[in-house]
Amino acid sequence: MTMREFSSIGAFIAHLATLEGRLALDSRAALTDAAKLVEEQAKAEIGAYQPAVGPFAAWPELADSTKEDRARKGYPENEPLLRTGDLRDSISHEVHGLEAIVGSTEDVALYQELGTQHIPPRPFLGTAAVVKEKEIVKLIGEQLAGTLAGVRYRIKGD
Repeated sequence: MTMREFSSIGAFIAHLATLEGRLALDSRAALTDAAKLVEEQAKAEIGAYQPAVGPFAAWPELADSTKEDRARKGYPENEPLLRTGDLRDSISHEVHGLEAIVGSTEDVALYQELGTQHIPPRPFLGTAAVVKEKEIVKLIGEQLAGTLAGVRYRIKGD
């Protein structure tokens, strides 16, 4: 990233006056990229046992009765949370202003994420955010530094 130079104090003041709007626009773009990172990670966690990460415990082995049910219905025994792919495919993100939401439209996502009386927690949304935290902090930091330096942030892939 190159540092922007100003020809006068007036040019610098004019730059500062435009920062608020640019910060909001560029921050929203970076937040969109951050939400995409979490969404992709959450989708990748479906179907494979996950290790402990941050405050989240490792996923427990599927119960024998669950494995038997999966096999009887034609699904692989050891692909936790993955049968038809509906849960994985329901994971998406939304960005409103400077707030991002990554989640699922499937009720079963809540039961799996938090657990129930009969199902141990197998979090995939919270863990995805923890796994991607350093990458997100770097992304947002680069966006902020770039905007302050006068370099426009571009959504990844654009």
